[in-house]
Amino acid sequence: MARKGGTRRGGRAGGRRLLWQALGALLLAAMIAGAWGWWHLRHWTPERSAYPLQGVEIGADDGEVSWPSLKAIGADFAYIDASASAFARDPRFVANFEAARAAGMQVGALHRYDPCQPAGSQAANFVTTVPRDAKLLPPAVELDMVADGCPVKVGDARVESELMTFLNQVETHTGKPVILKVTPAFQARYAIAHKLDRNLWLVQNRFEPGYAGRPWTMWTANGALANEIARGGLRWVVVLP
Repeated sequence: MARKGGTRRGGRAGGRRLLWQALGALLLAAMIAGAWGWWHLRHWTPERSAYPLQGVEIGADDGEVSWPSLKAIGADFAYIDASASAFARDPRFVANFEAARAAGMQVGALHRYDPCQPAGSQAANFVTTVPRDAKLLPPAVELDMVADGCPVKVGDARVESELMTFLNQVETHTGKPVILKVTPAFQARYAIAHKLDRNLWLVQNRFEPGYAGRPWTMWTANGALANEIARGGLRWVVVLP
């Protein structure tokens, strides 16, 4: 009888070992799959056959950039962070601008719009930072900040009217319609894509964005592309064919 009981106990112990081994194998497989998924996302860019024209957005936070190397990995164009709000300017704008052109890339400039600041002051900041040059890509304005946190209350109608003032002044300077880089948060707050007839630049990792409710022209497909060319993850952008 003791031997039979011992056999049963031994069988249960063996079963538990097999169960733990199986669970361990499943956990290891899940960890490997997760690591592969993370690596793939960090290194992923859309197929060139679907989006022949691809490029980057670059600013001072990316540090020094090897522009020939960037060109070599497939960046056809670069949008350079130029100005923000009423007074801020990207300290590497001139260096990045000249280096991108020297590498044979098309170049455009981007302003980060601040709904808390007067449109005229922001436009003046942009036009004194970015040269008037017909060869530049259309200017881009990033719409991400909402006015809810402004020191002085700014209503939705005021946000829209001030933005139109900014766009008109920048477009007069550049001679080209502005591209609106609209984030999901700004679109959810103001539904601006339905109110302004401008080309859209949307932002969503990995999957084509649909939050604007109408077709887009540009898409930040990977906001943190792993690389050895710049200090941070590159913001990889594609153009709709």
